[in-house]
Amino acid sequence: MSYKEKIHKDRLPRHVAIIMDGNGRWAKNKGEARAFGHLNGVNGVRESLKAATEIGIEYLTLYAFSTENWDRPPEEVEALMDLLVQTIIKEIDELDENEVSLQVIGDIEKLPMKCGEALKDAIRRTSGNKRITLILALSYSARWEMTQAMKNLAIDVKNGEIDPKEINESIITQYLQTRNFPDPELLIRTSGEKRISNFLLWQIAYSELYFTETLWPDFGKEDFFKAVHAFQTRERRFGKISEQVNS
Repeated sequence: MSYKEKIHKDRLPRHVAIIMDGNGRWAKNKGEARAFGHLNGVNGVRESLKAATEIGIEYLTLYAFSTENWDRPPEEVEALMDLLVQTIIKEIDELDENEVSLQVIGDIEKLPMKCGEALKDAIRRTSGNKRITLILALSYSARWEMTQAMKNLAIDVKNGEIDPKEINESIITQYLQTRNFPDPELLIRTSGEKRISNFLLWQIAYSELYFTETLWPDFGKEDFFKAVHAFQTRERRFGKISEQVNS
C-alpha cells in the first residue's frame, strides 16, 4: 500500500513548506560540481508540485534561495540564477496548463534583472489560476522579512495610521511577505539536517516539522506523500492538552 493511499483527504494540510536541501552533497556523491546538483534539484520541485496537486494541497512554498546564499561563491550564485530563469521559461506553459499560480516572497529587488523579469512575467501569466499556489522564497530570510515588517509598521505608527496600543499578532501578520497566504501546517526539510535555517520563523510557530535523510534531487512524490501521512498521524494541540483537543 503506497503512502498516497494511506492519506485521508479530509485532513490535508492546506499549506506545505519545504526547505530544499542536499543538492551539493548529491552532486559531490556523484563526483560532480555543485551546479549539477542544483540542475537535478529541479526534479524535486517538479515531483513535489505534482504530488501536492494530486492530493489537493492548496499552497506549496519552496525555500529556493536565502539572503545568506548571496555569500556563496559567485560562480555558484550565477549558476543558480541562470537555472532559475531557464526553469521558469521551460516550465511556465505547463504551470499555466495545470492551473498553478506562481507567487514569490523575498527581496526580489536584489535578483538580476533577467530573473526579476522572468518572475514577473510568470506571476502575471498564472495570476488567474486557482488549483494550487506555488510560492518561491527567493532572496528570503525570516529575520530580513521581520526587519522589513517592523520598519514599515514603525513608519505607519509614526504617521499616525496605527495606534501602538492596537498592535497585535494579526496586525503584525499583515506586514509580512506571506500576509495573503495561510501559515504552513507542515514544514519538510530534506538531506537529514535538522535546522530551520531562518525560514518562516513567525509562520511556523505551530507547524509540524518533518525531517528526511533523502537528498533533494532524490525527493519524489512518494517521499512527499510519506511526509503528509506522517503529519496526519500527529496530534496537534496548539498548547492545549489531549483531552481538550479530542473533546
